Amino acid sequence: MEKTTLGLNLPTDPRWANVAEMDLAEILIDHAYCEQKAASSGISLIVTYPERADLVEVMTDLVAEEWGHFERVLGKMKDRGISLGPKRKDEYVVAIGAILKSGGSRDEQLVEKLLLNALIEARSCERFKLLSQHIQDEDLAKFYYELMVSEAGHYHTFLELAKKYMGETYVKARWDEFLVAEAKIMEGLEVRSDRMH
Repeated sequence: MEKTTLGLNLPTDPRWANVAEMDLAEILIDHAYCEQKAASSGISLIVTYPERADLVEVMTDLVAEEWGHFERVLGKMKDRGISLGPKRKDEYVVAIGAILKSGGSRDEQLVEKLLLNALIEARSCERFKLLSQHIQDEDLAKFYYELMVSEAGHYHTFLELAKKYMGETYVKARWDEFLVAEAKIMEGLEVRSDRMH
């Protein structure tokens, strides 16, 4: 199976960017909630693992950056007269959450969470790249290129932290399992115009 440049086992259906462009307002709303959830996830890691000073330091910076992204998406929405609206269920995040193993040591549970976050960041980064390359709105295309670069950094951050706690061999094996499972999930998800994932 050919991997994407981000190491994902299955690239996004090429129709997605074209479908997404038909409803950019909905994509922006969903994206805003994705950024809010990314910030919340970082806060959750800080609260759950406060004894990990290195994790707390890295997550503090990441949370600030994700919240900054949330604010920037809200700005793009405001410019276009789009309101946030009610939160919607993220079928992708719910599905990949099932990849997580229960039990194990505290470090193993931390690594599960870090790998899940890495996976979400990698897929988001891939989607941002597609939007930056294919949508006609030049302002949003530039915006998504900037976010693509940032999300790629976050993806690597989560993987490197995971290796620090459980070692490269363990993390690589588990990451490969995540990628296989995520590809199967992606195959089964509908290509929608109102979802970032």
